[in-house]
Amino acid sequence: MSVINTNVSAMYSQNAMKTNARSMDTAMQQLSTGVRVNSAKDDAAGLAIGQNMTSQIRGLNMAVRNLNDGINMMQTAEGAMIEQSNMLQRMRELAVQASNGTYSDVQRGYLDLEFQALGSQINKIATETKWNDQSLLAGTGGASTGTFTFQTGQGAGQQMTVTISAMTLSGLGLTAAASAAIGTVSAASASLALVSTALEKINTQRAAIGAAINQMGYAADNVTNISSNTTQSRSTIMDTDYALATTQLAKNQIIQQAATAMLAQANQQPQAVMALLKG
Repeated sequence: MSVINTNVSAMYSQNAMKTNARSMDTAMQQLSTGVRVNSAKDDAAGLAIGQNMTSQIRGLNMAVRNLNDGINMMQTAEGAMIEQSNMLQRMRELAVQASNGTYSDVQRGYLDLEFQALGSQINKIATETKWNDQSLLAGTGGASTGTFTFQTGQGAGQQMTVTISAMTLSGLGLTAAASAAIGTVSAASASLALVSTALEKINTQRAAIGAAINQMGYAADNVTNISSNTTQSRSTIMDTDYALATTQLAKNQIIQQAATAMLAQANQQPQAVMALLKG
């Protein structure tokens, strides 16, 4: 049937061009952004999964930073305790020397000068060693009790704690040694025992810190691995498959050209009516 007012063939071609144009726009957007799911209309479920994974990945990456910061903090604390240990070893050496009967009390007084200076420096290290303005060895950092809490994962409750006892003269039990010092044989003998006990306390604390550093190191490695695998999974869902998208774009472009040609043909059909009218 030949009609003019309603060109059904042209309508089919126009609808096909509109539909194909939307598909082509989507393909071009995916190729331009590198993202397959740019809005919910592209893949509603995929968008929700991708956003959840993004939250998890960003939380995991921040947890890795937290753990690395924690390792740095603990290494700072142990570094200070290494110096304290060295000074305690020297104090013990001086106490052993002063306990020998070959020295006079005057000579022990000379040894005591160094002994006292070392004790004072041990206390200064304990009170002045800080990380991000937090005292590490005074027993007052963290939760004000020397307990530091580290967020080790992206979820609530994924934490670990490290407690650093006070490494001051008082905390090490050296207050009496600083008072009695090593000016006499009996005082030197008493100080020797106290210094030996203080060394054991520092060794125990350093062992705890070393264990925490190793634990945080392994935790950081594990969280990094989880983040990498989750990122790969998100990429599968969210990122553009360029081979597929370019193929889709090429197909849409060919269809668009064909639809344009058919629209031109459909627009020519009413011209047949003119031939009837001329006859």
